[in-house]
Amino acid sequence: MSRTGARSATAGAGAAEAGTPQRGAWTLAAAPLLAALAALFAVFLAGFDQRSAMPPDVAARFYGFFLDRYPLFAFALVYGLARILAAGLAPGPASWVRRLVGVLVGLALVLGVSLHPTFGGLVLRAGFGTGSGAFLNGTPMGLAYAMGAGAAAGLFGLALGLGARLAGRPGPAPTGSRWRRVGRALLGWIAGFLALWFAAAVIGLARDAGFGPWPRRPLDARDLVVAALLLTVAALPHMALVAARLRPRRTPRAPTSPAMSPLRPDAVA
Repeated sequence: MSRTGARSATAGAGAAEAGTPQRGAWTLAAAPLLAALAALFAVFLAGFDQRSAMPPDVAARFYGFFLDRYPLFAFALVYGLARILAAGLAPGPASWVRRLVGVLVGLALVLGVSLHPTFGGLVLRAGFGTGSGAFLNGTPMGLAYAMGAGAAAGLFGLALGLGARLAGRPGPAPTGSRWRRVGRALLGWIAGFLALWFAAAVIGLARDAGFGPWPRRPLDARDLVVAALLLTVAALPHMALVAARLRPRRTPRAPTSPAMSPLRPDAVA
């Protein structure tokens, strides 16, 4: 084989090896969205609504103002729980004991802020209280809505980020100066918040986008399409951010000594 062919084969093998971790990163990043869409499809197939048989205590906790006003938050909650599980399965230095404990604590955090004292938890109450309070104080509707979405996203993101970190998600790479590491971490927090802020604003518009009165009646085909589109659009920025974080970092190769280079004829004794 010629030297040019050998170089081409080596480059092709390197590209294939680099592509596999990237595909794995996108798979882990997309898994929470796929879980949310699977839950949506299961609700559609089962014809599940508030008339379905449920224990009275469970029904009293879930059905109410917040589920009726923000129905897609039920599937956003599935996204958050799946994100914690994906963080526990992602490659990293954490031991399996830390991952197991971290996943359990992370799931409890997300469930706590989302379902206590009833559906919506502190997340939707913070968003609704912030937005409605701002509007009643004379803030324009659009700005008040954005403020409410930001409050909800901040609280949900705090629980989600802390839960993912406990589950084993690696932190910023320990390279560069201290201030550079702090800057990278701060930039990551801001990017994550903005992605979740966008998601909260999108799923909060479900009723305005034509999503039907579920859970007061079962989902129909139109509701399924509208909800699937909104969930996908809402999750894309966060999914891309997670994939970028999971993508393996390139490490510079050590320079080859001229004396050891196979391209130099005088390197052969």
